[in-house]
Amino acid sequence: MTSPSDIEVEDDQSPRWYIVHTYSGQEDLVKKNLDLRIQSLDMQDRIFEVLVPTEDEVIFKDGQRRSEKKKLFPGYILVQMNMDDESWYAVRNTPGVTGFVSTEDEYDKRPKPVPLEDKQIEDILKQVESGPVRVKIGLARGETVRITEGPFVDFIGSINDVDEAKGKVRVLVSFFGRETPVELDFLQVERI
Repeated sequence: MTSPSDIEVEDDQSPRWYIVHTYSGQEDLVKKNLDLRIQSLDMQDRIFEVLVPTEDEVIFKDGQRRSEKKKLFPGYILVQMNMDDESWYAVRNTPGVTGFVSTEDEYDKRPKPVPLEDKQIEDILKQVESGPVRVKIGLARGETVRITEGPFVDFIGSINDVDEAKGKVRVLVSFFGRETPVELDFLQVERI
């Protein structure tokens, strides 16, 4: 386990982003606890931001549309900080934190927290700020559905194709004795 004396103080004192491992499912609680610790320990000049990276996900299920935030890295948070013994201690001893993502120091043969590269954090922040909305539906190819809107309302068919990017499904419906593909919006069908 890393101890405060193993931490190498950064030379340029520019804040860097570190990945902190947490108990899974407690990322938001750890963020809240760490934000409170930063205030109570007066560490605002060394620990600048705590981030739980999320993206928007739209879920279509049973004809209903629902939005939710999905964690990009379950079990991890990002912390922007100047690494020194005190800031390491403040983060590492926050309830719910299990440690920093580290690599073994080649001289001391002990774990040492590794900051993210600038390009890595830029990509993550870009994805968090303006990433595309992920679409997830509760329908799969081969499932039987009922059409709820449009000219084929109340027709029963089976899903032939799902295009999550466009929010469409292709349903094969029996029309005049033969199967005909019909492209519909996710919200126009429901599982039966």
